[in-house]
Amino acid sequence: MTAEDRALLDRFLDMMAAEAGASRNTLTAYRTDLRSAAEVVGEIGTADMAALGRLGAAWSELSPATVARRSAALRRFYGFLQEEGLRADDPSAALPRPATERPLPRILDPHEVDAMFRAAEDRAASGMPLALRNLALIELLYGSGLRATELVSLPRGALRQGQPFLILRGKGAKERLVPISERAFAAVAAWLPHVPGTSAYLFPGGKAHLSRVRLFQLVRTMAADAGIAPDRVSPHVLRHAFATHLLAGGADLRALQALLGHADIATTQIYTHVDSARLVELVNQRHPLAKGRGSA
Repeated sequence: MTAEDRALLDRFLDMMAAEAGASRNTLTAYRTDLRSAAEVVGEIGTADMAALGRLGAAWSELSPATVARRSAALRRFYGFLQEEGLRADDPSAALPRPATERPLPRILDPHEVDAMFRAAEDRAASGMPLALRNLALIELLYGSGLRATELVSLPRGALRQGQPFLILRGKGAKERLVPISERAFAAVAAWLPHVPGTSAYLFPGGKAHLSRVRLFQLVRTMAADAGIAPDRVSPHVLRHAFATHLLAGGADLRALQALLGHADIATTQIYTHVDSARLVELVNQRHPLAKGRGSA
């Protein structure tokens, strides 16, 4: 990569960090993808459509998802260059556009979630500190839809009595409000006396906080306790359950987007697949044309 391309890449990544709130991992991914493209086309800053057209063959052995991600990075890069007046055209129309299908999230039925809670509550009734911790974890995972990283890194004083929400800095360093149920407050209040006074985190582990890997293991153990196949459950599956069950209960898609912290509502729309029957029923009952057609 030439010095000019490196300078353009640095400007682009600075914009992504400052304006789009991209995380460090996202910025690293963009840098890697753009450098990989430069190995094929040469100078990416001045590459034309013919040069970008070579990427399809060069990336033919990659998965459709990887090709789609790399193409998206380049489209954003050239859009930035054009907006900044650093080039007059946008050659990204020549980029490969593989057909990709977003995988549907694994979900749990409400009765399965209830079974996990019953098992966790039975264990917590013993008063054992780790059982109390596990109940607090599952209450926050399913009751608030937290991401695993957000949950394990909660500070010790994150939940405040009388404040039924958290203000989280989540993916992309974006802040959002997260509702906290009375059940979750009660579970955390029962666990809090067992948190060492020296811990800065609500869920300490090792030298800092509980790891994501350990959380994954704990959730699978709780699933097994409830008679659910452990390989069907993970922290992210409980986040999916939070979303799908809210939607089934009538939640607005935009509200759900805000609760989950999705930057794009297209990400949230994947949850509509789980309740297609309810959506069809909604149209049949509420659409003006549905009324009176049976008697026509």
